[in-house]
Amino acid sequence: MNLFHPKLLDAFKGYNGALFSKDVLAGITVGVVALPLAMAFAIASGLKPEAGIFTAIIAGGLISLLGGSRVQIGGPAGAFIVIVYGIVDHYGIANLLLATAMSGVFLFLMGVFRLGTLIRFIPVAVIIGFTNGIAVLIGLSQVKEFFGLQITKIPAEFFQAVQTLYAAADTVNPIALMLSMGSLVLLIIWRAFQKHLGYLSQMPGTVIAMALATVITSVFNLPVDTIGSRFGGIPSGLPSFEWIPISWSTAQFVIAPAITLALLGAIESLLCARIADGLIHDRHESNQELMAQGVANLVTPFFGGMPATGTIARTVTNIQSGASTPIAGIVHSLTLLLIILFGAPLAKNIPLASLAAILMFVAWNMGEWRKFADLKQFRLPYRMTMLSVFFLTIILDLTVAIQVGLLLAFITFIYRISSLSRYESASAVDFPELQQHQGSVAVFRIYGAIFFGAVKILENIENELPSKALVLDLKNVIYIDVSGMDALLELEATCKSRGIKLLICGLLHQPYDMAVRGGLLERLPDDGIYPDLQHGIAAAISQSH
Repeated sequence: MNLFHPKLLDAFKGYNGALFSKDVLAGITVGVVALPLAMAFAIASGLKPEAGIFTAIIAGGLISLLGGSRVQIGGPAGAFIVIVYGIVDHYGIANLLLATAMSGVFLFLMGVFRLGTLIRFIPVAVIIGFTNGIAVLIGLSQVKEFFGLQITKIPAEFFQAVQTLYAAADTVNPIALMLSMGSLVLLIIWRAFQKHLGYLSQMPGTVIAMALATVITSVFNLPVDTIGSRFGGIPSGLPSFEWIPISWSTAQFVIAPAITLALLGAIESLLCARIADGLIHDRHESNQELMAQGVANLVTPFFGGMPATGTIARTVTNIQSGASTPIAGIVHSLTLLLIILFGAPLAKNIPLASLAAILMFVAWNMGEWRKFADLKQFRLPYRMTMLSVFFLTIILDLTVAIQVGLLLAFITFIYRISSLSRYESASAVDFPELQQHQGSVAVFRIYGAIFFGAVKILENIENELPSKALVLDLKNVIYIDVSGMDALLELEATCKSRGIKLLICGLLHQPYDMAVRGGLLERLPDDGIYPDLQHGIAAAISQSH
């Protein structure tokens, strides 16, 4: 397989006019859906609304053009809001652009070095924990606009943010609250009855809610914050290329946030691609997807954009609208471009309260709340991992949360695998010939893996050594690591020092390769290796006389 091979190159096999029409209609639909989301995500991240739109246009187009999924839609995502807001708050917008570009380099290298499959090893408990935590933080970040509170800036830290919101509770704008509540109720009702709306069901509820709120705000000249009053509207055209100042000292300063953006972008995009695979019965190329995400995140900051990744809601909308190739994603970008070229002045009256309601709705739907409701069905380690990541994401930091979550999952995995590894003594019932040699010949079968979490098996065997010959049956051992091989070599040295003959039986596949590389076979004589336990026992008995 070629190192760089976008899915678009394979999209035209059997392609026809009917499929093209479906792709175009799907792309237009997703483009309209993406408009309010892109602006809302940017505003919630502490950026101007156009940053989200430019990202959806440029990054979305590049991800569809170069990506490894046929139907994935890329752009700004809700999962990035908390991270981007924190970076802007601590490092500034200029450093956010640099961190985004650096994350693009990291993502591209992850794809080049074929690390796409490793992302799948992140446990579901960790993904659910941080997804739900991010959903809570997105909802919290929108309380200010939802209630129209008079707050200059909400702190990035959880407890300080809660304290700031509480202190401003008496500054609620009733009109902004009515507008946001009306938008939220409309979104809920629209989703509940969308299947019964016939042709209107194709219209996205987010666009309907934003359009109605904008019309009402304009007609009645409501005293609420709008995109025009807060940001002066959005430009009617793409920004020009602007070089990001780069220095080694600055790059070192933002390398940690860049790695966080890269990891989160990789997780989100590949998770989204896997969901899309299930819906269209296809298989994405994970490494190609990472390289496309890398290119998109490297290019977009030079045009004032924000981090981008695969977006689940827009991807699912794309599939449900009939998309079958990356053409739909390219059309989605072109649709957004046309909207800002010819409809930018209309965005001035979009109320921020309505966008806050849309984000509240998105946050609720992105959370896996049923998993929390069904916690009792999971084992204690799974619950601990999920809840730890959830609360750490909210209270501390997403990076810390994922690190702790992976550590807990790692410890749980080691414990589970080590508990599956065991040994048993071969009885005289199975092998009657051992009856006369009890105490002088010992036979042990080992099962599972001999690794750093299960070397106690060999330590226990060492405490039960016979006087003349020890037979180890490794036929059921599937894996031996370096620590396991060191423990075997230690056992061999102990046997040699005590004059005990060590015989190994049933070495297969990886354990055999490890025995060769670890030097165990060199230490054992030719009559110390046997293909099966029967031959090993016969040899042990004959050599013990």
